[in-house]
Amino acid sequence: MALKFLPVEETRYDEISLGEVMLRIDPGDVPTAKARSGRIWHGGGEANVAEGLSYCFGLRTGVVTALVDDGIGRNIENQTREAGVDTSHIVWFSTDGQGRFSTDQKGTLHNGVNFTWAGKGILPSVTEYYRAHTPIREIRTGDIDWAALFGQGVRWFHTGGIYALISPTSGDVTLEAMTAAGQAGAFRSFDLNYRSKVEPNKNRARDINVNIMAETDFVVGNQNDFSDALGEECKKVGKDEPFSVWLEAYSEMLRRVAKTYPNLKLIGTQLRGALSADRINWSAVLYDVATDTVHCATVRENVEIRDRTGGGDSFVSGVAAALLKGKDVAEAVQWGAAHGICVQDTPGDTTMVTQADVEKEIKRAASGGGVSALR
Repeated sequence: MALKFLPVEETRYDEISLGEVMLRIDPGDVPTAKARSGRIWHGGGEANVAEGLSYCFGLRTGVVTALVDDGIGRNIENQTREAGVDTSHIVWFSTDGQGRFSTDQKGTLHNGVNFTWAGKGILPSVTEYYRAHTPIREIRTGDIDWAALFGQGVRWFHTGGIYALISPTSGDVTLEAMTAAGQAGAFRSFDLNYRSKVEPNKNRARDINVNIMAETDFVVGNQNDFSDALGEECKKVGKDEPFSVWLEAYSEMLRRVAKTYPNLKLIGTQLRGALSADRINWSAVLYDVATDTVHCATVRENVEIRDRTGGGDSFVSGVAAALLKGKDVAEAVQWGAAHGICVQDTPGDTTMVTQADVEKEIKRAASGGGVSALR
């Protein structure tokens, strides 16, 4: 049975994301400790999906987040708007100390910043966060009028485990949003995306995520995410075992998860095997619950990359774009894998490629071809 989405003509948005958005300082080819200059990007696990759908695939998206109204916040907003994402649902915290959504001018609340060095060879990528006092942590249930937002018509709603675990209240806000999205007919995706730097207490993560899973149509996570964030264990497979053995073990876990959460329609993950900081093996899997079918994307081996950050988010946006444009699940996993690897070949967290690039990469990978210069 094909997945159903609200009709385009009855909706304002193809997709809305809820989550934290941070300013990223990229020191380039120098590790952060020795850097003396850096480039400014931005990103967030949930918002990256909205940007991929907008910039790469030409869909109508928006982001719900909170920012302090200063130069850093406006920089993040400007970068987001440049990608075509609607920023009108940002909650702005003033610096005049007046009212519910406000702070002072000394940084009691501040916009999130991270320093991310992409790594090189045997030296892995390293991200260092400054997010303990960000305004998105202050958002509580009732602060966002979800009924009004989804009442405008939203075909797909996306959020994830980074935001859901970032503060004492964010899990409740995530559940509130997912419930409202479902009531309004939006298709809902949730990326488990477990980060111990966000929530080291796995038991707390599991308690929150279990409730959100009950309101989810499409969950994304690798085998470590399912273990850490949900307590679902995958059968151990030796490092030297062929891919088919791993896929069998992973598929068994996916079927078990689908039985635990009968509301699920799709389960997916990107498969990234790091050979070094800048060389990976890459593929992706989508499990169609209704047909009990595991779809696997073309496996790419020994691919040189530029920046691994955002590859998983770009997988999600590629899958979403394909499905929203009427493709089937088998095609969607190929779109997700292709978009994910393309984004890792450009700097920054967010997409810099087009749908045409994604479609060319699908054909290139399927044919086993190389890369020719365009002249």
